[in-house]
Amino acid sequence: MISETRKLHLIEEVLKIKSESTLAALEDFLKKAKIKERKNKKTLMFQEFSGIWSKEEADEIERAIEESCETINPDDWK
Repeated sequence: MISETRKLHLIEEVLKIKSESTLAALEDFLKKAKIKERKNKKTLMFQEFSGIWSKEEADEIERAIEESCETINPDDWK
């Protein structure tokens, strides 16, 4: 079955559920699956950049952020 067909079949099965506890368990499972997927995605995104900069380049970027981004200019808030 292709993905869309599988999803439709799953929806049909969910609509047949009569037990509140079964529905709650399914909701809990889907919630946990989404959280796990987000964590995996964040880890993968981080890994894409891991090791790209040298120590010196990372230090330079950190200094630039500290000098410009972490400085509050009171006139900007007027």
